[in-house]
Amino acid sequence: MTALEFNNLVQNVAQSLRPVAMNLTRDADDAKDLVQETMLKALTNREKFKTGTNLKAWLYTIMRNTFINNYNKVTKRSSNIDSSEYLQYLNTDESYVTQNKGTATFVMNDINKAIAGLNEEHRTPFMMYYIGFKYLEIAEKLQIPIGTVKNRIHIARKELKNMLKVYQQDA
Repeated sequence: MTALEFNNLVQNVAQSLRPVAMNLTRDADDAKDLVQETMLKALTNREKFKTGTNLKAWLYTIMRNTFINNYNKVTKRSSNIDSSEYLQYLNTDESYVTQNKGTATFVMNDINKAIAGLNEEHRTPFMMYYIGFKYLEIAEKLQIPIGTVKNRIHIARKELKNMLKVYQQDA
């Protein structure tokens, strides 16, 4: 199989990777990045693909492994955060910054207002989860059952989604 044929096959399968990436990341921008990184790895490792093998399964495997590796990097980086000062990290996310910073300011203000509008019992576990604590760590620190932690985070996400409908792509 020539490089051009391989590239065409990979490009044809790329669209079917997006829903899986969205399911893994739960974020549209992260999903796009994951698909792009998967495509890059597939194209640079073309010689490792054996003709006759299921290309879609091969790409899904690359995507899953990439996601797992990225997730492990993030959790290792954020695992030594002091729980008593978790609120200081609320406004430090620079990933929303645009060139003129105008849009980012509006978005971050809306997000901060929405988070502040959450009930305290939902906001605290949500913020701890947001900065990298695992469910079990949150349950231990707040001295509540892990099921309660999961439920409160779920409710917080649902409420934030409703409060921030303006930013949904489908809206």
